[in-house]
Amino acid sequence: MNAAAAVLADSARAISAVVDDGRSAEDALAPFVQTPQRAAVSAVTFGSLRWYLRLQPLLPVLLAVPPSAAVRSLLIAALHQLEYSRNPIEATVSTAVDAVRALGAPRAAGLVNAVLRRFLRERDSLLGALERDPAQRYAHPRWLIDALRRDWPRDWERIVAANNLRAPMSLRVDVSRISVADYLNALAQVGIGAEALAWPPHAIALASPVTVARLPGFDRGWVSVQDAGAQLAAGLLAPQAGERVLDACAAPGGKSGALLEAAADLDLVAVDIDAERVGLIDANLRRLRRQARLVRADLRSDTSWWDGRPFERILLDAPCSSTGVIRRHPDIKLLRRAGDVQALAQSQQLLLRRCWTLLAAGGRLLYCTCSVLRAENEAVIELFLANEASAREAPLPPGLGPPPELLRRSVGWQLLPGGEAGTDGFYYACLQRT
Repeated sequence: MNAAAAVLADSARAISAVVDDGRSAEDALAPFVQTPQRAAVSAVTFGSLRWYLRLQPLLPVLLAVPPSAAVRSLLIAALHQLEYSRNPIEATVSTAVDAVRALGAPRAAGLVNAVLRRFLRERDSLLGALERDPAQRYAHPRWLIDALRRDWPRDWERIVAANNLRAPMSLRVDVSRISVADYLNALAQVGIGAEALAWPPHAIALASPVTVARLPGFDRGWVSVQDAGAQLAAGLLAPQAGERVLDACAAPGGKSGALLEAAADLDLVAVDIDAERVGLIDANLRRLRRQARLVRADLRSDTSWWDGRPFERILLDAPCSSTGVIRRHPDIKLLRRAGDVQALAQSQQLLLRRCWTLLAAGGRLLYCTCSVLRAENEAVIELFLANEASAREAPLPPGLGPPPELLRRSVGWQLLPGGEAGTDGFYYACLQRT
């Protein structure tokens, strides 16, 4: 079996693990991390998942009988290659036939060949039929299309279009160690193209993604990989030197690191519900040469870790539907369900109320999600403000004028995916305790 067929076969296995077993793409790709073709397998898998909901409706038209899960996933990967890659058509068809044999389904080789060749003959009419249905045209689940049309009637098409693009790679520079200008020079010296972003002040966008091993000073904490939209959190929370700060739901620790870089001598407590994810916070802070108290706890029910001293600043990066980061995690479109949103909103409300009890009088809490859905964002904050007399929306910190892409909502601010800075989708609400 040639390398290209091995890539396609492994990609089909990963796709099936997501679609049929409900595993995240990261987990589905884990068995292939150590293989020589890992980058190619990842690229084909992510591309196929990104367009799965557009490609899958083709199969009932092209096939009289539904195929096995393995063959279906291989056909999706091969259709993706035919439609969205620059690979030669004949080579792609031949590779798919070899790959189905590698999957242990040699009898399906003729079927795969026939289906792909029929797609090529009838491509225009087959794809044209998909255009009438926005869910198929944009490769998004129908429930999400409906929710976006309701919440963003003027912007929903650009949101779904942005979701189907590859996300840029952005860096956060620790300016206590190296200036943005000097780091851009360091990147140029190793042949990595990059530019400083207009906002946030310490953000750099790479011309194309690279492995972190190629980033100068990465192992010394000079920079961290963090979306430019996520980098707004530290500035919006605005911690002051020496303050006691809680990073709730802190894993994997990117925002914890940013907070520690933003103000000196913070007494930072980083909490997460999962022990393995707390380990990720630890690894990130070790790389950054920063310190915090790390706690594994479920903030919704466990306060045994708390010493009774209130926090002057709290960052609540609440678990959410992740509908603002679909371009980085296209498996979200296949794994998330409409009913998840209300359940998540209830959990967000509970986390917000629990964190509020830990906040000092006069303290500031920043609520944020990587969702673009109103039910998880302004609706959560509106309900909280209606029921909590000691809470009010706080103004933006002095000197932090909102970037033009930060859209004002009924309460809080929303970034949509894409835009000039190429950010993910994030929601932010600043609350003050009276």
